[in-house]
Amino acid sequence: MRKFMQAIKPALGVVSRLSLWIAGIGMIAMTLIVGWQIFGRYILNDSPAWSEPLSLHLMAWFIMLGAAVGVRESVHLGLDIVRYMMPPNIQKAMDLLSLGLIVLFGIGMAYYSTLLAAGTWSARIPVLGWPGGTDFFPMIGGGAMIAIFALERFIDVAIGEEIAADVLAQEAA
Repeated sequence: MRKFMQAIKPALGVVSRLSLWIAGIGMIAMTLIVGWQIFGRYILNDSPAWSEPLSLHLMAWFIMLGAAVGVRESVHLGLDIVRYMMPPNIQKAMDLLSLGLIVLFGIGMAYYSTLLAAGTWSARIPVLGWPGGTDFFPMIGGGAMIAIFALERFIDVAIGEEIAADVLAQEAA
């Protein structure tokens, strides 16, 4: 298992960095779109109708991609005081339980979002002309990535592999 994890970690790192780049580009694009909407509304007196739904769609993407990377890098907020008071074997069990629940959450989010996308596919987003199911693509992709990154961390904890984010947190303390 250790060799397998070492083999896929570089690929997951690339996916993680690519996700951050896409999220950053999406955030910049959303900012430009909202800026254009404000300019159109107050200067041209003609607000573009497509700007709000498109910016909301981009926002959903960068939030979900950022959340997935946050799971991989272990940078989400947490209440760890009880965990740190426990012996190391209990800490490991708590980590495994938490990461297992995150994997299940990611799988559930991807699965149920797929059902929602399929159920709303025949509807149209009026201004954009896209199928309604495209609204759920960020949750499908984000849920799948959350599950994959949490599973990666779960396996690392289970086999006793040092996790880079944990090492950085220990060095900072």
